[in-house]
Amino acid sequence: MSRIAELIAELCPQGVDFAPLGELVRIRNGKDYKALGIGEIPVYGTGGVMLHVNESAHPGPSVLIPRKGSLNKLYYVDKPFWTVDTLFYTEIGDRLVPKFLFYHLSTQRLEELNRAGGVPSLTQSVLNLLVVPVPPLEVQREIVRILDQFTQLEAELNAELMARRRQRLAFTRLLPGAAHNEDKSSNVKHIRLGEVASQYVEPIKVQDDTTYTSLGVKWYGEGVLARQPKLGSAIKGTVLYAVKPGYLVYNRMFVTEGSFAIVPPELANGVVSNEFPVYELDRSRILPEWLLLYLQDEYTLKRIAAEVTGVERGSTKSRMRWKEGQFEAFQIALPSISVQREMVRVVGTVAALESALRDELTARRKQFEYYRNKLLTLEEAVT
Repeated sequence: MSRIAELIAELCPQGVDFAPLGELVRIRNGKDYKALGIGEIPVYGTGGVMLHVNESAHPGPSVLIPRKGSLNKLYYVDKPFWTVDTLFYTEIGDRLVPKFLFYHLSTQRLEELNRAGGVPSLTQSVLNLLVVPVPPLEVQREIVRILDQFTQLEAELNAELMARRRQRLAFTRLLPGAAHNEDKSSNVKHIRLGEVASQYVEPIKVQDDTTYTSLGVKWYGEGVLARQPKLGSAIKGTVLYAVKPGYLVYNRMFVTEGSFAIVPPELANGVVSNEFPVYELDRSRILPEWLLLYLQDEYTLKRIAAEVTGVERGSTKSRMRWKEGQFEAFQIALPSISVQREMVRVVGTVAALESALRDELTARRKQFEYYRNKLLTLEEAVT
């Protein structure tokens, strides 16, 4: 018998109590931070920590719940913090271990509680009615202890993955054909990207009764992201754009984060919005895999960052874009195909370790979700 089973058998053999969230916590609105100075207190928005200020509004611990936008992003904080008005914070009563509440709410699909017609949103009145299990504190602490072990392992794997990524990028810069070495080889030609990349534009009119798989591009050159398929009736736009395997696609809004990818064969039927330009590459002159390495180079990204245009908005820079004309006019140093091929081969051996770490991280996250859901499925006491 597990320790949790022993505790439940001892402390609540007839099942655990459940109660509305409003009886267990006070849900509060965030506040404006703009009058504060720079400091060490984190300010949380729906995307995470936005900046740091010199005053704290709340002591922690607390669970931060999105009020608008991405309703599935919860945050647990155990130190002084500040929140903006797109997040609720919680003042947690003595019947709940704060992190137990965080783990429980992360299983509740809060986005399904959205009743708004426009921007997804949650209200205090809806959240207050959410029924929450309240097992004895000893049971809550044991569940938190076990789940914390999983999250600690995930944090260690993430740190290892970031270290390997930095190692790969540093190694890449030492090779012939790298952006930093572009002036050191007589075989290097300076060209505009438009000379080897042609934009591919195939508009698709959105039909209400047709299902579409929208694609995105992950940061740091980690590939294409396939979103959950949707009926056209649930898509705001009226036009989407086709992609083709082997073509380059990038996110105009997050190029400075290395948001470039090559479309894989399994996503040939995916579609993108106009924020994701698609380009066919002249493979007789440039290898897509080499171009990805070049575009992810720190030196290259700094050059791109100097070109992005628009108005920065918050911490996401969501209004800053690198448009198609800028992409096509961007100058690169292009080595010979043989040099490109050797660079891709050598870096590929290093990247294989990253791929293994990503696979392990994915497996650990699935394992965590399985045990989290299993541990937090508690039998309610019969009254």
